[in-house]
Amino acid sequence: MVPSFWDPRRRPERPDLSRIQTIRFLTALDYPPFDFADPNGNPAGFNVDLARLICSEIKINCTIQARPFNTLLDALNADLGDAVIASIAPTAQARQRADFSDPYYRTPARFVARRDSRIRDVLPERLDGVKIAVIAGTTQEAYLRALFTAAEVKAYPTAAAARAALKDKKVALLFGDGTALAFWLNGTDSGGCCAFRGGPFLDSRYFGEGVGIAVKRGNALLRRALNWALFRLWEKGSYTDLWLRYFPISPF
Repeated sequence: MVPSFWDPRRRPERPDLSRIQTIRFLTALDYPPFDFADPNGNPAGFNVDLARLICSEIKINCTIQARPFNTLLDALNADLGDAVIASIAPTAQARQRADFSDPYYRTPARFVARRDSRIRDVLPERLDGVKIAVIAGTTQEAYLRALFTAAEVKAYPTAAAARAALKDKKVALLFGDGTALAFWLNGTDSGGCCAFRGGPFLDSRYFGEGVGIAVKRGNALLRRALNWALFRLWEKGSYTDLWLRYFPISPF
């Protein structure tokens, strides 16, 4: 399943792109598969490839530079770049430092079960007494404790420990970041043990409203250009092709 983050009834208007000569994208290298360093040390990943597609759609030259994640918005506001594409959520705090494009992906929460599990429905009333692994201190743990009150929540210190608990049958389900879990399920570490059950869960009170591209506050032209390009890439199917390349097992 490929998610759609754009409403076809709300087509953005094409701005005057002639005033945009180049876009200097900033990204990070520490959040695979969205951004990481390739074997030559160059920026790579879903965010980087999406930036290149945007530039191709707008038909302008772009540069992509990697910086430490915690310096990206400072670099943007110091005019060391024009846009940040690094999986930054447009929280209230982030919006005080930058404007954001429309969301181009969201991170859902998902349940995972072993393939031989008989659990199919993951509704709160169906999980009375069921042991569920989750990473301690996460929004996923808070969501479970608030809504799945009859389940037996088992909080683990790391993602690896929570996943091992599921594989070793210490718990019946694992609940976590759907994007990270999709990456795990599609990789060798899972050993083909498990699969998604139910969901996705997208409650914005817990899991946010999505991820956008940051631009300097007040740069309305670039923000509109990015929104137009993102919509066009989705409309043409280019976004879907890119998504499936990175997520053959979709987090949605």
